Amino acid sequence: MSNQINMPFIRTYPVQKHILMNSGGIGSWYTGKHLVAQYGAANVTQLFTDTRFEDWDTYRFLEEGAHNIGSDLISIADGRTPWDVYYDERFLGNSRIDPCSKILKRKVADKWLADNCDPKETTIYVGIDWSEAHRMYGRGGKPGLKARKAADGWNYEAPLCHGCNFSKADMIQEAGREGLEVSRAYPSGFKHDNCGGNCCKAGQAHRALQLKERPEKYHADEKREQDYRAWIGQDVAMMSETVSGKKRPLTLKELRERIEAKEGYNRLDWGGCACFFGGDEAEEAA
Repeated sequence: MSNQINMPFIRTYPVQKHILMNSGGIGSWYTGKHLVAQYGAANVTQLFTDTRFEDWDTYRFLEEGAHNIGSDLISIADGRTPWDVYYDERFLGNSRIDPCSKILKRKVADKWLADNCDPKETTIYVGIDWSEAHRMYGRGGKPGLKARKAADGWNYEAPLCHGCNFSKADMIQEAGREGLEVSRAYPSGFKHDNCGGNCCKAGQAHRALQLKERPEKYHADEKREQDYRAWIGQDVAMMSETVSGKKRPLTLKELRERIEAKEGYNRLDWGGCACFFGGDEAEEAA
């Protein structure tokens, strides 16, 4: 990255370890570049919690971006996929509760940190920016990630929430200057690419775009959801909608049929991208 880029938003901490939670997204890459510029590659570790369900191009950008950042990348995993977790827990992830993220990301990361780091000598960084600062710092009386982790003695920071008004488009331009091609999710219009676009918290607008841009992934998840409904014997779905004041499940099959029939759907419902940030309790999608 050009040495002309100003970095006033990076806070300096007298710690020995700097851990970047690298999700494979553009925000993680941009944060990593600045951390290495501030602390040196030898003092920054990139940690990727693998759900075994990401898009192939997310994995590609993760590796290329990590190499460009220049510090070590460590990949850890529970070994199961989100759908494995839904069956094991007998609970389908949805817009409010995400057992997949809790088990495959948060618990896996927490264990690695406990085994390898001293909270008094470690700062952990996430790549969200100012547009999602509430996930880090809380909103409406609900604590964010920073407060929840501080209760356990850990210091979490989101440098892009402080004095950096770069948009994702700006970060993508910076990546291009570094010779990097971002993952295919961004030019396709997706807000995020969690689990290859199959995030259980994805809303109607996100899924409609997926049906258009990645129909094979949509149809695969539709079948998984239908198979799960038959197995559990309950009227459950990842999405929901409110009709006449009553909340009801909205399956991928029903949404697809509406779209194919050119019926309306909620074009503003992108869902809440809260992977890794959710607490253990149910959380309303933003």
